[in-house]
Amino acid sequence: MTDFISLIRDVPDWPEPGIVFKDITPLLAHPEGLAWAVDRLYEPFVGHHIDQVVGIESRGFIFGTAVARALGAGFIPVRKPGKLPRATLRRDYTLEYGSDAVEMHSDAVRPGDRVLLVDDVLATGGTMAASCELVNDAGGELIGCAVLIRLSALDGVERVPVAVHTVLDA
Repeated sequence: MTDFISLIRDVPDWPEPGIVFKDITPLLAHPEGLAWAVDRLYEPFVGHHIDQVVGIESRGFIFGTAVARALGAGFIPVRKPGKLPRATLRRDYTLEYGSDAVEMHSDAVRPGDRVLLVDDVLATGGTMAASCELVNDAGGELIGCAVLIRLSALDGVERVPVAVHTVLDA
């Protein structure tokens, strides 16, 4: 079996000095590595009757759509401001190198939808916490969050209001 973890590269000082970026593109380019990652993300949620998978821009789209397909659920994108063409819900947040906001179409999650949130990396937790708030604002029932990599030194999981399933700790 291939060591899929070795396919994730550290890129120091990107996008800002002091940040170590987790480059997952070699993992994505490896067919078995991609399948391994997707399987590890969705397996704990089989049988939880997920209606919608919410993926966070941008690498959460890659995993979120595959997880949604595997679970027989729909997919909803959470995007950076100004990227969605209709009425949106918006949440501001802070991250390790500044601040930003996320938006979701205001009618994307229906009240009572069972939602799984998916992203590639959990760092400070700002993006994920803001995305959880969007789901709650829309009336969805947040079942959990799934991330490929958790940067454990940043304690971002403490900001997330539901259980976070992590494939890898870094």
